[in-house]
Amino acid sequence: MLRTTLAKTLARSPIPLVGARSATTVSSDIFKPLKYGGKYTVTLIPGDGIGAEVAESVKAIFKADNVPIDWEQIDVTGVGASEEGFRESVQSLKKNKVGLKGILFTPVERSGHASFNVALRQELDIFASLVLIKNIPGVKTRHDGIDMCLIRENTEGEYSGLEHQSVSGVVESLKIVTKYKSERISRFAFEFALKNNRKKVTVVHKANIMKLADGLFRRTVQDMGAEYPTITTNDMIVDNASMQAVSYPQQFDVLVLPNLYGSILSNIGAGLVGGPGLIPGCNIGREIAVFEPGCRHVGLDIKGQNQANPTALLLSATMLLRHLGLDDHADRISKAVYAVLAEGKVRTPDLKGTSTTSDFTKAALEKMESLY
Repeated sequence: MLRTTLAKTLARSPIPLVGARSATTVSSDIFKPLKYGGKYTVTLIPGDGIGAEVAESVKAIFKADNVPIDWEQIDVTGVGASEEGFRESVQSLKKNKVGLKGILFTPVERSGHASFNVALRQELDIFASLVLIKNIPGVKTRHDGIDMCLIRENTEGEYSGLEHQSVSGVVESLKIVTKYKSERISRFAFEFALKNNRKKVTVVHKANIMKLADGLFRRTVQDMGAEYPTITTNDMIVDNASMQAVSYPQQFDVLVLPNLYGSILSNIGAGLVGGPGLIPGCNIGREIAVFEPGCRHVGLDIKGQNQANPTALLLSATMLLRHLGLDDHADRISKAVYAVLAEGKVRTPDLKGTSTTSDFTKAALEKMESLY
């Protein structure tokens, strides 16, 4: 049985993530985040690429709002593959129970180099990835009325990391699917749907080809759905789901997916509502919660250029605040961020503007002052 219980994460309003507590609420003092002298200690892993710049935006806005958080910053990087930095991050998160994280770079070329992003989730058993895909007022896209949540199993599937070359020129890559972890992510998805007044859960799979692995995942979600009669359960093959997402995304409510399909659909979803710079997310485990942008884009090409959109990390940080019960701070910050986007005067290059990361941060701070 999970030691965490889901609470409401977003209201069905023009402005998501406002007025409702998000992510998990721990029920035992053993699993509560560390708090000293009225302040929470939160692990901060800025990550690679644009991570340092957008993390500075979060820190500046939190400081201005007097958020009762002390950052324990760990400057680990996937570029240099520092095992020492990775172990330090793991120990910090085990101690603090909650973290805010940018994206760590994973080189494609380097043989035997595991992704630190994946390794962190597996090491800490942060099994559920939650990504929120919703239209944002002021950001005009091809589709309106998008409001879906992607819940991705984070620790197995194609990301199990079990590959070997049996003979020269022949590589075997193992996809692991277990009933226990399929049940765990299914329960998470239905509990999330129930507590957030969501009406439908769609399991995305490729069981027509991978009849055992994806068949087990699909069947487990369907069986779990029988325990939630007020929620409609359906299924969709992943290639069809990808096509449906770009042609009629309004049909989706909550999607539960194995690891790889979740990565693909979250990126498709991001493209539908304005890009990876806007999408918040979190990763939830039995004891630990890590909040990070919902699309894992590093942004190495614009590193140090003050061009990054800090929205995704800022909104992920407001989810962290609600996780800690700091709803007033979360409301002020998220409303200010959405007000800047709705006004449209400050636009970073990803939204076809010329404003800088610093410009966006300053505009959000000014909105906080004017709104309150």
